[in-house]
Amino acid sequence: MPNAFNFAASPFDCLSLDEQRLVQDSVDIAYFPEGAVVLEVGAVPTHLFIPIKGYVTQTEGDEVLATYGPDDSFDGRGLVAGRVSSRFVAAQEVVAYQLARATVKELIARNTTFGALLFSDIGHKLSALAQRPDQHERQSLTLARVDAAYLRPAHTVDAGCDIVSVVRLFQAQRTTSVLVTGLAGGLGIFTNTTLQRAILDGRPLDRLAVGELASRPVVTVRASDQLGDAMALLLRERVHRVVVLDDEEKGGGVRGILEALDLFSFLANHSHLITVQIEQAQDLQALAQAAAQITRLIAALHRGGTRIGLMAKLVQQLNARLFERAWGMVAPAELVAHSCLFVMGSEGRGEQLLKTDQDNGLLLRDGYTAPHELDAICQRFSDVLERFGYPECPGRIMLSNPEWRGTASEFTRRVRQWLLLPEGDSLMNLAIFLDAHAVAGDAALLAGVRRGLMALATDNDALVARFAAAALQFDNGGGWWNRLLGLGDDVRQISLKKAGIFPIVHGVRSLALARRVTATGTAERVAALAADGTLDARLGEELVESLHFLMGLRLKAGLAEVDTGRAVTGNVDPQRLSSLERDLLKDALTVVKRFKALLHQRLRLDAL
Repeated sequence: MPNAFNFAASPFDCLSLDEQRLVQDSVDIAYFPEGAVVLEVGAVPTHLFIPIKGYVTQTEGDEVLATYGPDDSFDGRGLVAGRVSSRFVAAQEVVAYQLARATVKELIARNTTFGALLFSDIGHKLSALAQRPDQHERQSLTLARVDAAYLRPAHTVDAGCDIVSVVRLFQAQRTTSVLVTGLAGGLGIFTNTTLQRAILDGRPLDRLAVGELASRPVVTVRASDQLGDAMALLLRERVHRVVVLDDEEKGGGVRGILEALDLFSFLANHSHLITVQIEQAQDLQALAQAAAQITRLIAALHRGGTRIGLMAKLVQQLNARLFERAWGMVAPAELVAHSCLFVMGSEGRGEQLLKTDQDNGLLLRDGYTAPHELDAICQRFSDVLERFGYPECPGRIMLSNPEWRGTASEFTRRVRQWLLLPEGDSLMNLAIFLDAHAVAGDAALLAGVRRGLMALATDNDALVARFAAAALQFDNGGGWWNRLLGLGDDVRQISLKKAGIFPIVHGVRSLALARRVTATGTAERVAALAADGTLDARLGEELVESLHFLMGLRLKAGLAEVDTGRAVTGNVDPQRLSSLERDLLKDALTVVKRFKALLHQRLRLDAL
């Protein structure tokens, strides 16, 4: 039988040599002229088909659900279920491998990964992919458990112990920290950094109790937590070490201390170095050098297989600190104290990976008189960000534009007008502002404006429906997959943002607005909507999995553009997608389609 069967294509790339021989011994070739029905609705399928030449369309009624080309396979789900639920028609002359049902069932029994990749939903497929033996070397060490890294011994002293005795312990044990017990607020920690405060305190160190200067509460992680999450925690809390606790079933006691340098040495990436550069920068030039490292960090993390959600959170935290330091260097201290600098869009949601247009604004405290040179200060900040690699927003959604800065009261009125009098760019501005995330100054100013917006929006279902309708603006029927696989006129580039990312993000944003969910990240919004019953929990998981898959595919395309010196669009060239990527993309877009149907029904969008 054919020796040219492509075992590099999914799901056959997970088969062992014995399983590959089983396929070679069982596979046959089928021919279908253009227009022939390959599988009919209700039929009992007898084979799995893998096109060699030509394309097959899958339809329900008049709607094209998907198109299958060389190295794709169909209909795995129908084969397992024993009944075909869609119609499959040859869009061109088709030559295909056909693999008997009995052989497929035997492969599924032998190889659970093959079965998952063949007919499971996108979440199970991605999970199975992560477990494949050939993927382990590529999986990032951020997925490893915390206790896989080097944990330093935890030394403890009583709160009444004097500082001199603690320093002797530092020297004897070659440590830079001790845990302090006997404190009213629970466990505390005293480090060599705190020692500087003790010296400056002025009291004799042999009579100064360590409990008076110990920091508490301590930042903790569990031994079974992932190192990537521990890294994110270190960056968020701005600490140099975390206390590692045993899991509850093992008593929950202190296992040891995870130092930042030990963690980052284990992970072998430069995120900690970037953080240190940002913290220690004395001028904007030093900050620019740190900003230049972020894209290289993302490329390294992506090559290592780091989860997209974790990468996005790390980027958000690095960018937030970068912007905060830059704003502090550009703006007078009084302005920083009486204002709130915020970012929006993908940066505000914590879903930005590669650098995109600036989306930011500035809130001023009511009653505060801003410096007369405020225009120049804000323009300089926009110029600084452009220097850092964040281009100016073509729509001028930046604090250098007076429309995107103002007092809290002025902004409250402006946002109210966007919602109640939607015209021109009002709904777009509202959508962007809903993702606002404070990065410097008084975050309470932003929280106050958002509370007023939420109170207004939830009283008007028609307004929320009109707002949500934008999620459907890129609908284009069955032509999308035809273009993807070369059956249409525009086949070169596919916008994943229009096809899937925006419908998920904006649809979830709309439901969050209706339910007064204050979270800005899509995953956090989905979790809140699932918790209150607005979204089915399984659909919520699939939405997040689909979003992260699409973001990863877009990142891969964007990094390729960076490597070749092209402008970053993140659009996908269909010719560069693997069969597995096409398969997962079909599943992701199926999830998007179901979600759009839910929005139609839940928000009565047909009535608009």
